[in-house]
Amino acid sequence: MPPKPKTEAERQQLRTLIIDAARELFVSRGVEAVTMREIAKRIGYSATSIYLHFADKEAVLRAILDVDMLALATSLNTILQIEDPVERMKALGYGYAEFALSFPNHYRLMFMAERIPCDPEKSSLQKNNAEQDSYFLLKTVVNDVYLAGRFKEELQDVDLIAQIIWAGVHGVCSLEINMANDKWVNWADISARLQLMQTVLIRGLLREPT
Repeated sequence: MPPKPKTEAERQQLRTLIIDAARELFVSRGVEAVTMREIAKRIGYSATSIYLHFADKEAVLRAILDVDMLALATSLNTILQIEDPVERMKALGYGYAEFALSFPNHYRLMFMAERIPCDPEKSSLQKNNAEQDSYFLLKTVVNDVYLAGRFKEELQDVDLIAQIIWAGVHGVCSLEINMANDKWVNWADISARLQLMQTVLIRGLLREPT
């Protein structure tokens, strides 16, 4: 068994090991099937060591979601530097897809697996903070397009628009993550699928150019 962590850096390193091991187990076997003892065994520690960091399995899962949600939001924040609001909205979709396809296990647990709901009161992240809350970032970007008068006149609900954009890109990503190797479907290139989805969404949402 590895030695007990003594410094704060060592404790943080162990916490990261626990999170990474638990994420892999949760994705492969399902949250309900995994025990704290199994998580500890995966990294070579005792279950007691795990409980020094997390009260229970729910606390482990919430920590994973906080870490991964923050990583997603952080990866998207650079798009705010794009001046044109529509181009910014397009870039957000591509950035979201890049994160999903680069970290499929993270994405599965965040958005494709049955899990506990995100609770702002139990999260270490700040809701409605664009640096930590990727949904708020999406709404902010969509709202910028709305304020610029670029959406069709009948589209007045920023939340609805944001959720439809999210659903469209999520659909492409989730199919790629779950079914890319399925030979039943002659899959087009993932870049082509993402580009067409973005094009269809944008054209359906925006006013006709004058």
